[in-house]
Formats: sequence, structure tokens, C-alpha cells
Amino acid sequence: MSGVLAGRNAPDYSASWPSTRITKVTYPATPGETNPRSGRSPRYERSAVIDLEAIRHNVRRLVAVASPAKVMAVVKADAYGHGAVPVARAALEAGAKWLGVAHISEALALRAAGIDAPLLAWLHTQDSNFGAAVAAGIDIGCSGWELERIVAAARDQQRPARVHLKVDTGLGRNGATTQMWDALVGEAMEYQDEGLLRVVGIFSHLAVADEPHRPETDQQLATFREVLAAAEDAGVDLEVRHLANTPAALSRPDTHFDLVRVGLGVYGLSPFAGQSSAELGLRPAMTLRTEVSQCKEVQADQGVSYGLHYRTAAQGTLALIPLGYADGVPRIATGGPVRIAGRTYPVVGRIAMDQMVIDLGPDNAEIEPISGGAEAVLFGDGADGGPTVDDWALAAGTINYEVVTRISPRVPRQYVNEQASPDSGATMVRA
Repeated sequence: MSGVLAGRNAPDYSASWPSTRITKVTYPATPGETNPRSGRSPRYERSAVIDLEAIRHNVRRLVAVASPAKVMAVVKADAYGHGAVPVARAALEAGAKWLGVAHISEALALRAAGIDAPLLAWLHTQDSNFGAAVAAGIDIGCSGWELERIVAAARDQQRPARVHLKVDTGLGRNGATTQMWDALVGEAMEYQDEGLLRVVGIFSHLAVADEPHRPETDQQLATFREVLAAAEDAGVDLEVRHLANTPAALSRPDTHFDLVRVGLGVYGLSPFAGQSSAELGLRPAMTLRTEVSQCKEVQADQGVSYGLHYRTAAQGTLALIPLGYADGVPRIATGGPVRIAGRTYPVVGRIAMDQMVIDLGPDNAEIEPISGGAEAVLFGDGADGGPTVDDWALAAGTINYEVVTRISPRVPRQYVNEQASPDSGATMVRA
């Protein structure tokens, strides 16, 4: 070693030295604590801000549209990335009577949080915990193959299972085929006579309700009516019949029956191409935001990000945005919009795991220059003309459902309007 430390007892910064070896990593209990250096109010480096009053507004809108049918708020996939427990509570406050999830494990988490509303889980595997579902009073969707396992769980729990029989009316996923339907209904009724289960619902799922011009929805509806009639002829006394998803709830009142299952609409997003959330009376509930990590002046022809597929056209400013595909931003979505200080800039170059870049151009230094620490919004409700989830879906060549559900747990969820306002019309609904 040369310089002033040569010949002295220089600090040992090697990995083997105890003072530099990392033995434990901890994260603050509350991300975004007040920065003691800046003295700024608490804020998050990056967050998905969830407006629970927007959730309530959307549910109230869907309740009004569906009436007299009841509303099931679908909160699977952590409420489409919005947070299952807070969203479930807000939806119930606003008038939803049921909750729906894909997996039993999701339903059990809601029960563990103290939510006792009627709750349906419908997608299972050979290892699904039907016993826990029966014990927790969770309704179970049944396509046929699960019936014996559900019955065995009911015997073990000494409690009848609540079952919704699912029929495949044309989507081609789970659900009993129409050829299997009569046999499934007959077997289920035998178990009901033994006191092992109660057939409380019959349901199916629509394939193209988001394309209202397609004739397949009429075909599926006709098939659903036929299987309902067959079940009623077999003596099934139903609590609920349900077929409609968000697009059908909004556009096909003839599909409503007793209950509509609404997912995307709860989160304020439109299921229809060419029709905005605002046009449907819905308010997007998630805002994905962060703050500019760094701004730097670069020369013309500066390459940006992996592959150097983008080069600056002139001398100007690049801004680093600390969100990437590990946070759920699609890697393919180059050109996606970022809003800073009332101006929207496209992402340039490849989106990386943790970060992306926008080109502020040569004019950044002239009018209210953007600098590190400025808030950057990828999408929100669009009310100020800013970018929306749909803009990012377009950039990624995907759908708005995917954009919000893929925002990763590394991005903290920050909830606003957790308490219903007195004039919101929201009332808590209990089972």
C-alpha cells in the first residue's frame, strides 16, 4: 500500500474482518420515516398509493348497477395488487355482500384478519386444504373432481361443507362439462341428503364479456340457464346463481342473476377497449409513484441502458427513476409514461431490474428544472391529465389487469382514506 497509510496499521476492510461482515439485515418498521437530514415529512422512496375511498366509490357504483343482485368483490391476488384485507374491508363498508378469491389460502388469510363475510374460493389443487376451508366457513367452488375431497373434509370436521357447483359454459377452464353436469348434481345431492354438504350456489364464468359484440356471451348465458333448470329439476334449492364478471355487470343485466362477481371494476379500471374508467363512473384506486433518484447532464449521442438502443439526440438531461421490473414494471414497456412536475416523459432505453431512465431533453434547465427528489408518477387516476394504468398496458402490449397485479411486494402499499367519510354512504356489512 502506498501513501500516508503505508507502513501503518491500516483498517482491514476485507470480508473476513468482523466489523465489515454483514450478519443481519433489517428494514425499518415504517418505510418512509422522516429523513433526519432533510427534516422532510415522512415519505416513501417508492410506493403504490391505494385510495380506499376510490374502492368504496367503485363498489357503490357496482352495487347500484347490479341491483337487485348482490355484489361479490373479488379480492384474489392480494386484491389485484391493492392489498386484500384493506380492500375487502372497504368493499364491505360500501355494500358488497360477498368476497371472492381464487385459493383457499387467500380465504384463510381474510378469516385470520377477522373478516367474517360470506367468502368463496374456487380454484383448487390436489393439495388444497379443504378441511381448513370447511372449518373456517369458507364456501368452496367445485368442478367435480374435488367433490370426494370436500366430502372427506366435511366428515373430518363434522360440519357440512358449503359448495358452489361450477359448470363450464364455454370458457374451457375449470368447471364440469355439460356432459358431466347431471352426474355431478346427482352425486352432490346424495351427499347433501347425508348432511355432508349443502349446494348453495351454481356458477360459471364468461369468456368474452369484455367484447360486447361477441355472440359467445349469449351462447354461454343460454347454456347456464339450461344447467340451472336441470339442477332445479333435480331438487337443488339455491341461495345464489352467479355468472357475471365486471364487464357483464356493467353491460349485460340479463347475466346478473342473484350475484355478480366483480374484480377489475372494484379497482376502478375499465374492462372495455375504447371506454375509460371515467366514462363508466369508476375511479382508479392505485397510484404508482417514486422520486427521481438522480439527474445528470449528458452530451448528444449518449447511450442509455442495456443494449444502448436509445441515444440522446442532443445535449440534455437524463433522469433516473428507481423502479424496474423487479418492482413489477414490465421490462418490455419502453415508452411508458412518467409524470414529473406536470409534464409527462416517456421511458427511454430498456427498463432494468431496479430502474429506468427518462430523457428530460435540452430544456430542463430553463423552466422549473427537475432535480433529484422530485416526485415521479408512473400512473394514477389520470384526473390531472397524467398517465394511467391503461397507458402502461398499451406500452407493454398487455392489459390493465396485469399491470396492477404485478406490482411487487418490494413496493410498499400506502393507504389513504382508510376511514369512510361520514357522507360517503358506506355502511359496514357483516355476514
